[in-house]
Amino acid sequence: MPTNLIRWHYLWYVVAALAVMIAVIASHHLWSLNFVHVFCGLLWTGIDLFMGFILGPIMRVVDIAARKAVLLRLTPRTLFLMPTLSIITGTTGWYLAEDIGFTAMSWPQYAWVAAALVLVILMSIQGIGYLLPTNFRVCLELQKDNPDNARIASLTNRYFFAVALQGVTQIVTIIIMARFATGI
Repeated sequence: MPTNLIRWHYLWYVVAALAVMIAVIASHHLWSLNFVHVFCGLLWTGIDLFMGFILGPIMRVVDIAARKAVLLRLTPRTLFLMPTLSIITGTTGWYLAEDIGFTAMSWPQYAWVAAALVLVILMSIQGIGYLLPTNFRVCLELQKDNPDNARIASLTNRYFFAVALQGVTQIVTIIIMARFATGI
């Protein structure tokens, strides 16, 4: 088993992705901003839905050895990937809404923008306040010489439930985004 599951060199990918985000936002190139927003949003939502509704239920019923084998490979990757995708999606979404003029709308049309913003804030709080620390704790537990399997099972069961909840919230956000795309 690896002694250090936290792959700190993945931070270079995070820095590169955030640099692309900043460059696209600074360019005010609408197509590029929309592409980065939609692409990262699709990845974030797709991964959350897959993990919450497909992988999560499977992980609950497989034996501890199989669960540990999957987590040893999955956890180090999602530790940096998911927060990065959520930051880029939310940030580019705000700047896209601003550049298109959605943030200057009057009420009640602005309610759609406010609803999207509230959902992104809730998902960010859940992601940064619960999912990221839980992912980190699982990594730390898995790299111990004698990991506590019951603790790992408990953390991952709640983690996959929270990811499923986040996936449902993202579906609601996609409904709002479809409203944006077809005109408010």
